[in-house]
Amino acid sequence: MTGVSGQTEVAASEPPAAGLAALVRRVRQGDASSLPVLLGLILIWGIFASQNENFLSARNLTNLVLQIAAMGTISVGLVLVLLLGEIDLSVGAVSGMSAAVMAILNVQHGVSSVLSLLAGVATGSAIGFLQGFWFTRFRVPSFVVTLAGLLAWQGALLWVLGTTGTVNVYDPLISGLVGTFLSPALGWALGAIGVGMAVAGQAVTWQRRVRAGLSPVPRGAVAARLAVVVVLVPAVVGLLNADRGVPLALLLLLGFVIGFDLLLRRTRFGRHILAVGGNAEAARRAGIRVDAIRVAVFTLCGALAAAGGILATSRLLAVNQSSGGGDVLLNAVAAAVIGGTSLFGGRGSVWSALTGALLIGSISNGMDLLALPSSVKFMVTGAALLAAVTIDALARSGRQPAGRA
Repeated sequence: MTGVSGQTEVAASEPPAAGLAALVRRVRQGDASSLPVLLGLILIWGIFASQNENFLSARNLTNLVLQIAAMGTISVGLVLVLLLGEIDLSVGAVSGMSAAVMAILNVQHGVSSVLSLLAGVATGSAIGFLQGFWFTRFRVPSFVVTLAGLLAWQGALLWVLGTTGTVNVYDPLISGLVGTFLSPALGWALGAIGVGMAVAGQAVTWQRRVRAGLSPVPRGAVAARLAVVVVLVPAVVGLLNADRGVPLALLLLLGFVIGFDLLLRRTRFGRHILAVGGNAEAARRAGIRVDAIRVAVFTLCGALAAAGGILATSRLLAVNQSSGGGDVLLNAVAAAVIGGTSLFGGRGSVWSALTGALLIGSISNGMDLLALPSSVKFMVTGAALLAAVTIDALARSGRQPAGRA
């Protein structure tokens, strides 16, 4: 879970004053990573908890987790696209269209739940591939291609649903994606495994850096990361067990985040994504197949949009003409950007999808508890997005004098 802690590291041998000065310097140079969103999350939780005592209750926080599962999943795909320096405005419509295909096959044609789920994901993947191919083959800006896709797939959703307009889903496997909760014992066991994997991951990272002749990560930074994991994981598991248990939806979201974080940090494909987002021409001259990387990323984004749409259907137990519409796109993009992924490409972490979704979801959940109108919710979310983009732009201007793009 190294992605959550970001890049702010202070050597253990430095005195507190020097460590604080180093932190301030790195923030000015654009290395704040997840720090702003984490501070914002603490502030937002403090405000809503002071206004409504139910906000930090086990039941409400469990509901919050269920509410952000679909948004966070879609946002993971958007993070990959943003790392290329591109954008996909069709993810909301793709999520609704893919979920509709799944529901129609399962409910109206009697296709098994497993095959229906695979067909839904395949639909999103095919759409992502088509849009990525169109973008790279004809050099049409991704903004325009996916904006056209937003309109086209919304129309396709209406066509697939037909005159019924709504398809209710009763299959236990599909509904169980969000409706399943682990027993307390299993929740604690998985929490212990997660802590163990975090410790093992830090140890492996340390050894790999030593073998490569690189300076090891400061012991203080490693200890701080592990302390966060050791405290946070049991706290989350205990809180969720106080209500219905650890939701399967949370495990699915964490699986997507951890899996794609490892893909970015540990594979050649992930390094190529960052290289293309940092400087596409330099990546091309280095022998990277830039167009293939872009098509692959848009395909993955479509698949994750489909997975998010399926999770949303599992939670609502239905697909209708507004599925994937409303604020789905806004929240998914806002989560990725607010979480710390740069709009300029080449910088960011998949963990930003989780932290950003948690922040956006907390704002929406808290305002619902306070019975505030949707108009206020949209304005606050828009202000948070503008603030995040402004921080990103200032960070980029800070990195340039420091010699970093």
